[in-house]
Amino acid sequence: MKLKTLVAAVLVAFAGTTLAQAPAKGVVKADREAVKADRAAVKGDVKQLRTDRKAGDKAAVEADKAKLKADREKLRADKEKARADAKAAKRARAEKKAAKK
Repeated sequence: MKLKTLVAAVLVAFAGTTLAQAPAKGVVKADREAVKADRAAVKGDVKQLRTDRKAGDKAAVEADKAKLKADREKLRADKEKARADAKAAKRARAEKKAAKK
């Protein structure tokens, strides 16, 4: 029984490392740039929303709210992707270093 458990654990461990591939070179940097651009877009949306509120333009305010919501969702998704790619790159570097020993 213990041998089966050990074999299953080894198979799962090797399958996990085989399936987890490192992101292509430069992907992490591109993800950071995308997050930076998304932050700037959200900041601009907030500024535009405030301007439209002061002007009293209700239609523009509603449009700005919708755009702000979409940009925040994109920022959240890009942050998650950047984190995942950075984690995968770190894992790949650690595996490469371990294999080198």
